[in-house]
Amino acid sequence: MKDDSKNPKGINRRKFLPILGSGLLLPLLPATASTPNVSASEEQEYQTLLKPDGTAVRVKVSRLKKSNVVKKNISNAELRNWLDKDKKD
Repeated sequence: MKDDSKNPKGINRRKFLPILGSGLLLPLLPATASTPNVSASEEQEYQTLLKPDGTAVRVKVSRLKKSNVVKKNISNAELRNWLDKDKKD
């Protein structure tokens, strides 16, 4: 009998179909989602604050500790007037 492994024709149908079938099944296998390693500098806490135009902004807590307070203990009316500055103009 002849040895088929020395056949110069290449891959025959019996060798090709299992490879094709397994290639079609690969997308169905569950893939583990790897999360990138987060460095310590990126793990900082954030706080949500309001801008004068009423939009919300996330700010790092470390930046808030370095900030200066412009005016303490303002009333609700003063806060509303400050938020509505752009709307009056």
